[in-house]
Amino acid sequence: AGPRGTGKTTVARLLAKAANCLAESPADRPCNACEHCKAVNDGTFLDLIEIDAASNTSVEDVRDLRDRISFRPNQGRVKFYIIDEVHMLSTPAFNALLKTLEEPPAHARFVLATTEVHKVPATVLSRCQRHEFRRIPVATISDALQRKSAEEGLAVEPRVLDLIARQSTGSLRDAISLLDQLTSTGEAVSLERAQQVLGTATSDTVRSIVRAIAERQAGPGLTAINAALDAGADPRQLARQVVEYLRGVLLTRLSSVASLDVAPEVQAEMAELARVMTNPSLLAALSAFQKAAAADARGNWQPALPLEMALIEAC
Repeated sequence: AGPRGTGKTTVARLLAKAANCLAESPADRPCNACEHCKAVNDGTFLDLIEIDAASNTSVEDVRDLRDRISFRPNQGRVKFYIIDEVHMLSTPAFNALLKTLEEPPAHARFVLATTEVHKVPATVLSRCQRHEFRRIPVATISDALQRKSAEEGLAVEPRVLDLIARQSTGSLRDAISLLDQLTSTGEAVSLERAQQVLGTATSDTVRSIVRAIAERQAGPGLTAINAALDAGADPRQLARQVVEYLRGVLLTRLSSVASLDVAPEVQAEMAELARVMTNPSLLAALSAFQKAAAADARGNWQPALPLEMALIEAC
């Protein structure tokens, strides 16, 4: 269980590969060299069955699975069933699966993957080993994107990779998708170009807004907001960036900088603002911009309004 794009299904496939690897020593499994490992890599291994619970939600689907599970493996030692997004199964489908999970045949293994573990019945959870996946740190995602860019020969500024890593909110899959999106033209990707495509405001804009809150001067803050939106920034994304920056200032003020993942120069700016702002003013600003980040701008004829109201409230 864990957030999207953090490697749940990938780890399930690695487990399937290790369980069926032909290497003599368990320490060498998966070896990535034997016939079975190669078949899993190529997606041709007959005993690895992936089921998308989102499109197989009914009791009939589970009964069909239960009928087929008694057949012995075709190629490997064990039959491996990966049920993705398992929380999408209906309650009767979960009940039909219970007996199989409780007493699976000796040749069968189940891996259930979900982003919403709270929707999985307790009766199912009690029959499983549970492994919690966490959001991937920004630095780890940035390093992975750096390696990928080098492998593919992509011309991307290092600062762009940091921006993508922050935008992906801990999901490596989302980060790779954003990198693909930015490099699809085949041209070199600059920070300005990335900010334009992703709809993010520059860090200068965010600092201007937070400084306006610290000085209780709404005018310069409103100017910064409207200039950013005119340049193509997404209002909700801008609100999220301000929330992230204010959170950094609050954590700095509370001497909890260890949980911050920012450059040293940004940390110095946050420390300067932390000396000026009080805890109540920071909490009020965080609350106001959190509401703006959650506002649905689609039906709003004035997309800047939630941000402007948040700024005035914070000042």
